Amino acid sequence: MGRRPTAGAVRVCVIDSGVERDHPMIGPVNASYVAVPVDGEVQVVETETGDVCGHGSACAGIIRSLAPACEIHSVRVLGESFGGTGDVFVAGLRWAVRQGFDVINLSLSTSRARFTGPLREVADDAYFQGSVIVASAHNMRVESFPWRFSSVISVGSHDVDDPDLVLYNPKPPVEFFARGQNVEVAWLDGGRTRNTGNSFATPHVTGLCARILSKHPRMTAFQLKNILYLTAANVRGES
Repeated sequence: MGRRPTAGAVRVCVIDSGVERDHPMIGPVNASYVAVPVDGEVQVVETETGDVCGHGSACAGIIRSLAPACEIHSVRVLGESFGGTGDVFVAGLRWAVRQGFDVINLSLSTSRARFTGPLREVADDAYFQGSVIVASAHNMRVESFPWRFSSVISVGSHDVDDPDLVLYNPKPPVEFFARGQNVEVAWLDGGRTRNTGNSFATPHVTGLCARILSKHPRMTAFQLKNILYLTAANVRGES
């Protein structure tokens, strides 16, 4: 399933801890899935369970605020303590790519080197089929993936209180910075809280990508990254 050929609702997939349905800051969730080990392999199945720790809902609420008309789909790969396995993570991402989602939000990463190859393969598949992966850089100076791959859009955080402000980083590997400090986010049981970190900067860029794709549905991942660069506040200011 590839990118839709005409304009319509942009399909965003949040791979995280789940997304709480009908949260006031999120609204409807189009579908919810969970990646679970079954007989030695990981399968992705539908689930009625929403969010198990709040992190996924926080990301989904930010995306909704920037792209109100988008579809939000959830794939849960994390547990109640915000923990998970690399196998489940890779399987959930691979499944999402095969579904042809327009934008995939990854506010998580793995530092386990043995998953580098499989994640790179999946990220490349997404890039060539037209699915955009927006991935959070690690909050610490830690080698982790898939945000370091050139086939994804990597995001860190800045402290400016402007959800639309994106900054380009002239010193990669992190490519862009978005609002990620003291952000009010959706939380469990219809609540809200404030959080800080690259996890919450990433969905700002995901939402902006969804907004752009709603107007330009044929745009590729390469073109989207270029648009983010050209419209970044610190790049526009130099032109």
